[in-house]
Amino acid sequence: MQVTVASVKGDGVENEDGVFVALPGCVAVLDGLSAPKDLPMACRHGTPWLVRQLGTRLVALGSDHDLPLASVLRIAIEEVNGLHADTCMLEQEAVPAATVVMLRERPEAFDYLVLSDSVLVLDTGSSVKALADSRVEDVAKTEMAAALAGPAGTPERTARVSELVARQRGLRNRPGGYWVASTAPEAADHAITGSIQGGDLRRAALLTDGASRLADLFHEATWEEVLDLLDQEGPSALLARVRAAERADNTGTRWPRFKVRDDATAAYAVVDPGEPSLH
Repeated sequence: MQVTVASVKGDGVENEDGVFVALPGCVAVLDGLSAPKDLPMACRHGTPWLVRQLGTRLVALGSDHDLPLASVLRIAIEEVNGLHADTCMLEQEAVPAATVVMLRERPEAFDYLVLSDSVLVLDTGSSVKALADSRVEDVAKTEMAAALAGPAGTPERTARVSELVARQRGLRNRPGGYWVASTAPEAADHAITGSIQGGDLRRAALLTDGASRLADLFHEATWEEVLDLLDQEGPSALLARVRAAERADNTGTRWPRFKVRDDATAAYAVVDPGEPSLH
C-alpha cells in the first residue's frame, strides 16, 4: 500500500487535523473538533495536542495485526488519558475531541475504522463507496439549523455556533448522542469497522470533512471523481479544488457550513501501485 498525503489549514489559528502513517501499512487521519473561544475548556493541552498524541498511538498500536482496530482506538484513548495533567478535568464535557478514520493493511485483508464524520472512500474495482458516521447530524438539529443560517463571520452567527457546540458537548459519547475520540474509551465500541479481502481493494481515500466537502457538501465531484483526481494529480490537487469552490462562496450562503475554509486533510492509498508515484 502506497500512501500520499496533504493537509492545509483553514480559517483557524492552527491546523487541528492530523495524518499519521506507520510502515508497513497503517494510516490514520484525525479531525480535531474546534472549540469556540467563548466556551470553557477543562483541559489545558488543547485539541492539536490530543490529535498528535492520539494519532501517533493509533498507527503504532495498529501495526499489531492481532489487535482489532476498535481495540487499537480504545487502548490509544486510555493511554492518552494517562498523559493529562492533574489540572485536566477529564470527566467534564469541555475536553478535546477528534474524529478518526483508519486503514490498515494485513497480509490477507485491509481493516478500516471510521468514528464520526470524517470519510473513508473505498474502491474495490466493482464499486466505490463512502463510509462516514453521521450521527452528529441527527442531534441538536434546531441549534444546527440556526448556526447555519445567514452569512458566515457575523457576530450573530458566531454566537449561534457557540450555542450549538455547547449543546453538542452535552450529547457527546453517550447513548442517544454521537461518538468521538476524546476521553471515553467506550467510544471505540461505536465506530464503524470492517475488513476487505486483500485482493479486492484497489484504492482508498481518508478525508476530513474539510476535504470531503467537495463531494458531500458542494457536490462538485462524485466519489469516483475524487479518487480519480487523487490518483492523477495527488492530494494537494483535491485540496486546491476545495479551496477554489470555497472562494466562489466566500460568505457560506450557497453552501451553508460552519467554517468558510475548514482545515482539510486527505490521505490517498493505492494498493500495489507498481511504479512509484511522483505526487
